[in-house]
Amino acid sequence: MLAWLFDFLDRGGPVLYGILVVCVMLWTLILERLWFFYRTMPSRIKKYRENWSERNERSSWTARQIRSYMISQFKVETQTWLSFITLLIAICPLLGLLGTVTGMISVFDVLAVTGTGNARAMAAGISKATLPTMAGLLVALTGLYFKTRFQRLAQQGHQRLADILTTD
Repeated sequence: MLAWLFDFLDRGGPVLYGILVVCVMLWTLILERLWFFYRTMPSRIKKYRENWSERNERSSWTARQIRSYMISQFKVETQTWLSFITLLIAICPLLGLLGTVTGMISVFDVLAVTGTGNARAMAAGISKATLPTMAGLLVALTGLYFKTRFQRLAQQGHQRLADILTTD
């Protein structure tokens, strides 16, 4: 069942294993953030609204500071892991580039040993050069989509909470 995956990883060289590790970490964090934004965040907003509505007065300086603290705390919750997701997204193309370089070194080694006559050996090196590049860019692009989406969801959540926690 997973034979195709291991075949793909072998053809792409050792750098592809690193991209796989980064991909698994990235998608673990993406799934965690999806769970937060669509399952946890609405209940957190409800909890903040209930805490705010329990207050007797909401217009004093102290109440405004408490409101500001609540919004800041919520902002920290929505921003969790986004910088690490950004870091993983930035690493993926660099790992792909590393795979390109190592694959081209394999091609040049074949050229140095056999000359231009061994196309099969050169093709293996070219495969090691192109597969990590493609994989790194693909992982980065999918991660970039979700990072942008999470930033927008966080901003909408902040605005929604700020609108709910009105001062009288």
